[in-house]
Amino acid sequence: MSIFLYKLSRLAFRRRWAMVGFWVVLLVAGGVGAATLSGPTVNTLSIPGTESQAAQDLLAERFPESSTGGASARIVFESPAGTTLADPAIRQSVSELVSALGKDPEVAAVSDPYASGGMSPTGTIGYMQVSYTADSMDLPDSSKELLESAVHDASDSGLAVDVAGNVLMESSAEAMGEVIGVAIAAVVLTVTFGSLVAAGLPLISALIGIGIAICTITIATGFIELGSSTTVLAMMLGLAVAIDYSLFIVSRYRSELRDGHDPEIAAGRAAGTAGSAVVFAGLTVLIALAGLFVVNIPFLTSMGLAAAFAVAVAVVISLTLLPATLGFAGSRVLSRSDRRLLASGGELTHRKQSEGAGSRWAKFVIRRRVPVLLASVLGLGLLAIPTFGINLSLASPPVPDT
Repeated sequence: MSIFLYKLSRLAFRRRWAMVGFWVVLLVAGGVGAATLSGPTVNTLSIPGTESQAAQDLLAERFPESSTGGASARIVFESPAGTTLADPAIRQSVSELVSALGKDPEVAAVSDPYASGGMSPTGTIGYMQVSYTADSMDLPDSSKELLESAVHDASDSGLAVDVAGNVLMESSAEAMGEVIGVAIAAVVLTVTFGSLVAAGLPLISALIGIGIAICTITIATGFIELGSSTTVLAMMLGLAVAIDYSLFIVSRYRSELRDGHDPEIAAGRAAGTAGSAVVFAGLTVLIALAGLFVVNIPFLTSMGLAAAFAVAVAVVISLTLLPATLGFAGSRVLSRSDRRLLASGGELTHRKQSEGAGSRWAKFVIRRRVPVLLASVLGLGLLAIPTFGINLSLASPPVPDT
């Protein structure tokens, strides 16, 4: 394995233009395919063979109008002090709210709180359920704006109104989370390596790899049924392992350069050593994710296989594209002080490298191993205290207190 990776890395290093061009063309082709061949995703989470799934299937069969599988909103309202929902003026406001929402062509059903019994025993608090034909990600902005406008009008009439449900959920937060994660990784890598080039190579490789993986998964939605959360898991895991695996190889490449090796030889040795660890680490993750197939839950199976594909792409990228980009970077992955020392004919020995803050911290831990161990256990125990009050459940939008 090491010899093969050594030769593969040197080949990618020498043929760097061809290797980079291949991956860029693959990324562009994936983008075109995702734009033209993709299909809709689904938000239905089914667990075949369970009693709860059988109950859901029966409800969908008997009451299809309330089991659309789309977005939903629950509107809770309270009458002004000294009044009840039975007062003519208040009842008129609620009826206008029901009527306004029922005019939306995307609305499948709106429950009337007076007819469905959706009121408290005191008659001051009530609720209504709104079901949509499309899920929250595919729901047009006009439907969301109509809901907000209707609720605002009801509030102006004196009712205290709150809305819960997934109808107003946005996907921008997920995308922003990935952007923030990449930005933080860039800062950490720059500080760690002391070189923008060394910090940029793992990020560039990771972004190209995750782009190809996500585009491929998006193309697959045109042929097979995949959940809307499938790409989210694939992106998170793919981005994490791609940066991690590339970091292994870049770090070893820098070490080989410090030992005075030629850049091409250094790239080959980095792939032959750290690259072997990348392969075995990737295989471990692949096996773990593919194991989700055993539980026989369709949405978990699709998520696991998609994430495993993203990890596989990350491994291949780290062993082919990364060595090619190292060919362009050369010795610029080192800090300026290291490059000046090498240019002057000096040698960066392992002794000098061991004088960093990490080495000093490791020596401190070894000398004070018992106090450090006790402090670590105590710290982990303190961090674990909140888990005693944790409530495990599926993620859902919060419901405001009424």
